Amino acid sequence: MAIIETLILVIFVVSAILLIIIVMMQDEQGDGLGGIFGGGSGAAFGSRSGNILTKTTSIIGAIFILSSFGSAWINRTPAAGDILGVAREQSVDSTSEWWNQPVETETTNSAE
Repeated sequence: MAIIETLILVIFVVSAILLIIIVMMQDEQGDGLGGIFGGGSGAAFGSRSGNILTKTTSIIGAIFILSSFGSAWINRTPAAGDILGVAREQSVDSTSEWWNQPVETETTNSAE
């Protein structure tokens, strides 16, 4: 299992670095947030054709997201989903509840 965990971590880090590099290589054509509000093309969110950099960005982004979900799934705690089972193990018997305990009163001796 450690080999798979290491492999997913390496894929995660490499895809993160590649994603940063590819996003920085792209030139701004007005298709970003400024292009949505400021014009650019006739379509609402730009043209759908895209070039090789935008397609590569989407593929590496998908790999990044899948590797992050895989890493989270492998590194999860085993008892996190069994909340009711843990609560049942920690439950106490009904005789130790606070409302079943006798009331302790403090008596003072006024004769002293």
